[in-house]
Amino acid sequence: MSTLPADLQALADRARDAATELGLDFPEVVFEMLDPDELNMVAAYGGYPVRYPHWRHGMAYRELQKSYEYGLSRIYELVINNDPCYAYLMRTNTRLEQKLVMAHVHGHADFFRNNLRFAPTDRRMIDTMANHATRVRRHIDRLGPERVEEFIDACLSIENLIDPMSLYVRRAGKPEPEPEMDEDRLAAGRVRKFPVPAPYMEPFVNPKAAMETERKQIAEEIRKSRKNLAEPTRDVLEFLLYNAPLQDWQADCLDIVRDEAYYFAPQAMTKIANEGWASFVHTRLMTTRLLDPSEIVEYADRHSGTVVSGPGRLNPYAIGLAIFRDIEDRWNRGAHGRAYRECTDDEARRRWNTGAGEGMRKCLEVRRSCDDLMLIDAYLTAELIDDLKLYTYGRDPGTGKLVILDRDPNSVRQKLLKMLVNGGQPVIELVDANHDNRGEMRLVHRHEQSGLDEGQARETLRSIHRIWTRPVHIDTVVESRIVRWSFDGKADATSDLGKAEPA
Repeated sequence: MSTLPADLQALADRARDAATELGLDFPEVVFEMLDPDELNMVAAYGGYPVRYPHWRHGMAYRELQKSYEYGLSRIYELVINNDPCYAYLMRTNTRLEQKLVMAHVHGHADFFRNNLRFAPTDRRMIDTMANHATRVRRHIDRLGPERVEEFIDACLSIENLIDPMSLYVRRAGKPEPEPEMDEDRLAAGRVRKFPVPAPYMEPFVNPKAAMETERKQIAEEIRKSRKNLAEPTRDVLEFLLYNAPLQDWQADCLDIVRDEAYYFAPQAMTKIANEGWASFVHTRLMTTRLLDPSEIVEYADRHSGTVVSGPGRLNPYAIGLAIFRDIEDRWNRGAHGRAYRECTDDEARRRWNTGAGEGMRKCLEVRRSCDDLMLIDAYLTAELIDDLKLYTYGRDPGTGKLVILDRDPNSVRQKLLKMLVNGGQPVIELVDANHDNRGEMRLVHRHEQSGLDEGQARETLRSIHRIWTRPVHIDTVVESRIVRWSFDGKADATSDLGKAEPA
């Protein structure tokens, strides 16, 4: 139950009722009031105060605390994808700010429940996080904090080496999982025995030593097959979980990190769509239902601070809000479809209005079906690119001033899409887990999307080696040459593999 004061609870009820009348569908929203320091602590845990202990959370807390103390940033709200949906309010917010946050939170709650990218996520994640924390603390009590944290460090440094799209599609050619048995137990059930006419002949027909030799051979074949990939995979964490020489507590920690990485993956895929929708909702609710006349100036100041943008800076709130507003306007006027696209009269296009009135229905449809890539590709028009000044910028070599390098809408849109692929992270695939038949791991960087930082890549190789225990390699492209970076547990190495083929 909410712990809000009566006046703020009344505001929360008004926001809930207004959001329902707008057509939103969301779980129960539970608001909790926190002091600034408490909110920074919860934010450091990613919104889940019940998460497992780790120095990374403490570091994040100190960063948030200092940023708040120096006036560099401020957390107005924090909301998590759960059912019920929990949201945290800062106690020092003004009444207008609390009202604005409540409207914004209902937009997020609606998006979490309805957007298809969030369909596979755990709706009871706060309970799951608490279970994860209990398991990690149990390992810490038994093994000590240094040993457990060191291993979790290695896992967290490669938490992005998952396959987010595997949440929605079944990969072709992926074999069915075998029973969860070790190789020796599986092999024992596959040893072939010759039929015997009488029990006393068993030791002669099926000698125990021969059966044991065959069992060991089958077990070794199973081990090798488990380390051989049927096809390249992006889910490096899954492969390590089932094939790396891990102790039980290590496998448990890696499983926790992987589980949480998949939970947060849809949020990286929908940053613009999610924040844009929540901003669209709060502007509608505030300006039509919740705003008092005396609060207009303060609201305009707070809202403009949220959506402000500038050259070379991508504000997901501003871009997402502009797209949803444009969708509503165009579908209300019927300014879409083949007839509208084929109209070449600028004045006719500007005045186009069939009175369709389908704007809100279309916005609800888009918020359900689109992630950032689909939203940008389908609904970021050339007019919006001009309005938002989403151009390619660079420094003039002569003056040093920031200038526009590219205004072409198609070029700008393609660059935005490239930035958003895989959440802006490099695409890495595991292609060989027995490289050169020596049990070494070979990864490949799909350089068509984004470049690879050598320093970070080498640190990643060290973390994978910490788990795999065998040499690890990654192939990438540097200045049109295929380069292999390696780590064997003692030293780094670099190999030139020749000229790269054009992407």
